[in-house]
Amino acid sequence: MAAPLLTIEVSRHDGGRARVRLTGDLDFDTAPQFVDAVTELRRDGYQTMDVDLTGVTLCDSSGLSALLVAHRAGVGPVRLSGLSPALRHLLDRTGLAEVLAVTSSSGDDQRATG
Repeated sequence: MAAPLLTIEVSRHDGGRARVRLTGDLDFDTAPQFVDAVTELRRDGYQTMDVDLTGVTLCDSSGLSALLVAHRAGVGPVRLSGLSPALRHLLDRTGLAEVLAVTSSSGDDQRATG
């Protein structure tokens, strides 16, 4: 059996905050799984989403749309972290980096300045 295209690991924290860690491809085939996971968290009262994209190997337009849907689906922020340079570039080029809360790791900051 083939490995799943996307693995979603959810950690629920106090204060209505959840961490969602994605591993694999966030694309046309898997974006609905991510949207469903965020919808379920919102339904359970989690409003702040920390989405760790460190393990994302591919993100297409459907993946970008899913991130935007997650952002617009609730009253609390969706914070993205662990972006690859390619994904960061894609968010910058599409203007989504200005809409979504994108956090930089210290490694990203060092690469940008060094």
